[in-house]
Amino acid sequence: MLMMGTKKLKVSTFYTTAIWVIVVSSFWLNMVQCQGLGGNGRVEDDSVQGVAQILDNIFKLSLIINKEISQQSNFCIKDPIADWNNAFNFSSKSDFLTSCVKKYPDAAERFCSVAEVKAYFNSFFGGSGNVKYMKVKPNNNCNSISWPRGCEPGWACSLDPNGQFDPLDLQKIPSRANNCDACCEGFFCPQGLACMIPCPLGSYCPLATLNMTTGTCDPYNYQLPPGQHCGGANLWADVGSSPEMFCSAGSYCPTTVQNITCDTGHYCQMGSTSKKRCFRLTACNPNTANQNMHAYGIMLVAATGTLLLIIYNCSDQVLAARERRLAKAREAAARSARGTEKAHQRWKAAKDAAIKHAHGLQTHLSHKFSRRNPSKHHEKLKILDQIDGETDYDIYTNTLYTNTLYTSTSIESQSSSETSEGRQMEPGGLMKPLDDIEGDPKNHEAFNLEIGVTKVDKHMPKGKKIRTDSQIFKYAYVQLEKEKALQQENKNLTFSGVVSLATNPQTRERPLIEVSFKDLTVTLKANGKHLLRNVTGKFEPGRITAVMGPSGAGKTTFISALAGKAMGCKMTGSILINGKHESIHSYKKIIGFVPQDDIVHGNLTVEENLWFNAKCRLSAGLSKPDKVLIVERVIESLGLQMVRDSLVGTVEKRGISGGQRKRVNVGLEMVMEPSLLILDEPTSGLDSASSLLLLRALRHEAREGVNISMVVHQPSYALFQMFDDLVLLAKGGLTVYHGSAKEAEEYFGSLGINVPERVNPPDHFIDILEGIAEPSTSSGVDHKELPVRWMLHNGYPVPPDMRQSANRLAIPAVGVDPEHGTNLSGAEERSLVGELWQDVRENMEFYWDKIRYNFSKFKDLSNRRTPGVFHQYRYFLGRVTKQRIREAKLQAVDYLILLLAGACLGSLPTMTDQNFGSVSYGYTIIAVSLLSQIAALRTFSLDKLQYLRESSSGMNSLAYFLAKDTVDHFNTVIKPVVYLSMFYFFTNPRSSFTDNYVVLLSLVYCVTGIAYILSIFFQPGPAQLWSVLLPVVLTLVATQTNQGEILKKISNLCYPKWALEALVVANAERYYGVWLITRCGVLKKTGYDLHAWTHCILLLIYAGLVSRGIAFLGMITLKRK
Repeated sequence: MLMMGTKKLKVSTFYTTAIWVIVVSSFWLNMVQCQGLGGNGRVEDDSVQGVAQILDNIFKLSLIINKEISQQSNFCIKDPIADWNNAFNFSSKSDFLTSCVKKYPDAAERFCSVAEVKAYFNSFFGGSGNVKYMKVKPNNNCNSISWPRGCEPGWACSLDPNGQFDPLDLQKIPSRANNCDACCEGFFCPQGLACMIPCPLGSYCPLATLNMTTGTCDPYNYQLPPGQHCGGANLWADVGSSPEMFCSAGSYCPTTVQNITCDTGHYCQMGSTSKKRCFRLTACNPNTANQNMHAYGIMLVAATGTLLLIIYNCSDQVLAARERRLAKAREAAARSARGTEKAHQRWKAAKDAAIKHAHGLQTHLSHKFSRRNPSKHHEKLKILDQIDGETDYDIYTNTLYTNTLYTSTSIESQSSSETSEGRQMEPGGLMKPLDDIEGDPKNHEAFNLEIGVTKVDKHMPKGKKIRTDSQIFKYAYVQLEKEKALQQENKNLTFSGVVSLATNPQTRERPLIEVSFKDLTVTLKANGKHLLRNVTGKFEPGRITAVMGPSGAGKTTFISALAGKAMGCKMTGSILINGKHESIHSYKKIIGFVPQDDIVHGNLTVEENLWFNAKCRLSAGLSKPDKVLIVERVIESLGLQMVRDSLVGTVEKRGISGGQRKRVNVGLEMVMEPSLLILDEPTSGLDSASSLLLLRALRHEAREGVNISMVVHQPSYALFQMFDDLVLLAKGGLTVYHGSAKEAEEYFGSLGINVPERVNPPDHFIDILEGIAEPSTSSGVDHKELPVRWMLHNGYPVPPDMRQSANRLAIPAVGVDPEHGTNLSGAEERSLVGELWQDVRENMEFYWDKIRYNFSKFKDLSNRRTPGVFHQYRYFLGRVTKQRIREAKLQAVDYLILLLAGACLGSLPTMTDQNFGSVSYGYTIIAVSLLSQIAALRTFSLDKLQYLRESSSGMNSLAYFLAKDTVDHFNTVIKPVVYLSMFYFFTNPRSSFTDNYVVLLSLVYCVTGIAYILSIFFQPGPAQLWSVLLPVVLTLVATQTNQGEILKKISNLCYPKWALEALVVANAERYYGVWLITRCGVLKKTGYDLHAWTHCILLLIYAGLVSRGIAFLGMITLKRK
């Protein structure tokens, strides 16, 4: 039986190829024979003339049908001339032709005509039985009536001298019955035809010998009738049907009648016409079919491993060295700044003492010489003060320039010079804040004494540029030391000092954002449940507002609604930004939102996390020194100096403590200098000291005009004293109190709810709302009535479902809110199908809201121009590269598994010549696709939460995606090398290493894009399952031979089909000569095309690009956790 599918090929599509090959072979044969006859003067002239006539006819025939034949067999013939030469060019190997002519002077008449060749291949490809026992259909020479000896296998006859022979006739077979004898060496004579055909190069066609034991003619295994001796070869087919005709492995056949064993240092593959020298460092024993190239595989593995070690170690060393250098520069700058500031303070103290002494001496002299004009003394004093102030400026600035620093004019000198002018100023707009301080000492902290301090010296000095890291750090730490000094002075600031600070022209505020809301109600779309009801109030700049309440009060829903992050809900009411109906998303570049979870990058250090956010979210026009100053200020204010160079850590790898991680989470929003900062439970999990440190940092931000609102769970009394305003919510999202935090006790006291001694007020309020603590019986207050009392207290409309409580209080309601008057506390019961449908509907509405929000366009009103796509791409690229370097062990495990897979699959005996290694390549596609996809899932699945936070803050999604994909290209380039270093040198395919590498490179690029889709659209568990199933299932579909039309169309869309075709075609192209029928048979069976290698590569790359486009659209559309 056939081992391949050539036995089932259709005659109508393949026999023309056979005709083509045989015609050309006859042409080359006869040309060579002509040369041989020319050299033999003993051959008769009429024989030479007859052969010349036949050659002329065959040549004309080949020219006529060449174009048509090329089109029919184009799928397996890439270069016709090269394939003809490799199969039938006997110009330098014509000895067997000369021997045949000497043996049979009428050898030219024994050659098969075109019609006979057609009949042979019709029978060969049209039957369904064993090819070895196939017989040509009956013809005028071999039939049931006439069966000459030449019709037997291995025998041939001459033409009938009385018959007519037309070589151009494709239908009529010439008569043959004379001089029947054995086929010549180097030729094969099929059974049922009385002619012979030359064997192609790479075959070995000696005369057969009779096996006395079996009675067959070896090595061709055919039997002849008694009295007839064995002839020549009888069959040329694919290697599965007639392997005995192929030159054996370990030997080479320069002609079709020679078989030479390979010697040491050479190897000879099956069907070789010459021996090939083995490479150095390879072992080639005599009679070797393939060279042992394991040494090259080991060398390639060692080289690749060394290169990876150098890349990772050097990169790690470079990063570590740079961090050490920056740390040294930072420490030196800090010491220099502290020393300079201390020297300046000492000099200032000495100057103040000298001025005081001079002033005392002047007073003494004025009393002594009372006749002098006091106005002149006053003018001298003013001049003295001015000169002193200028001296102060010159000395201080010279000191700073000596240390390569650049600062602006000293605030202390300006304050002292403006003090005398402040005495003469009339009370006006600038004096009002001072009157407020004197009138309300409790609110002294609320006045912005340090407003703009962080921006006082923010302009870069003119004339010189700060470039080196040392200069940048010196600049930053000088500013920090000056700010500390100003803060210390502000504690004992005089009346004139306040005026000087308030009138400082260098002081700049951040853009102010006031958020006001009225009747804000949030309702679930699915079941109509109220999460928030009729909340009215406002958040003012420069104040810290605490949102408190028991569990289920809607605190997180409240701040999410204000931040525009409430999805799957229906919002009613109004939210105003600075008194205008603007979307909160129009200000997202200057709004910071700190989520409840600590969403930070665990494989980056504290400083790297903060520095990345600062680069991407601060103004693009801000200089690097100013950005460094901001980051250093945040690190110092949050108390993160000791862990700035420590990795944050993940669940698997421990890093900084939980409290420090929480502060880093807040610092990510502080470094972008927001105007509105919303925090969701920033103190949860922190101890009292860490909470106080965090609140002090937020208090500093509030003094710069930042509007801060935060959800807090039962803060300590010290923390509660640091809040300016308080929003207290009851269960159901109803407001119980909204106002000054210091007046909360007074309000609840007016209701008869007094805070017991030694009890924290916020704890007592929440206990009341939870029903744990009951108000005093004399007050007659029920905790369920507190929201209604607040509505009535402020004159807000009361919903109809709460009117009964309002009537019980005997206080007339100001109004009724009919829109929110439905009481949904008791929901009607639904069936199981109704509940399922409700869940589906809820999910659909949630995702629809997500998609609609992600594609919504909002006008940018923040007046901040952040870095563009290209600059953010650079920042993301640097960050992702650092992360991958720190994941070197994980990458090494991926490479090791791929290496073992290559060794295991390369050891399997599946790389056979019968199928050109298609089975082994199928396993390769499954292994490489599966391992590459699973590894690529980590690209986007591990930091979905980080991306969600960064994209919502305004960072560019395209830059993020491109940076991730760019870094993954390193794995795309390295992984094929790692796999082929074992697989290729274990299997030794005939295709080149470069061809295999290019195909696997394109395959890895394709499956990496598919892995992006899986990681974005699915959770990690299902994504891994799909990554395993897809390569296996698609490869099985692509390798099915008996396919229907539908399955065939599906397989043409599968990427394993393209990769497998490219690998098989690259290998099949190296099989020529005697392999020609095998090549055409395999390619015909699988449907592959020898010209499709480039097409398959382009399809794989195109699939990779399309999958990346789909993944990117899914990423910006879904943006889900």
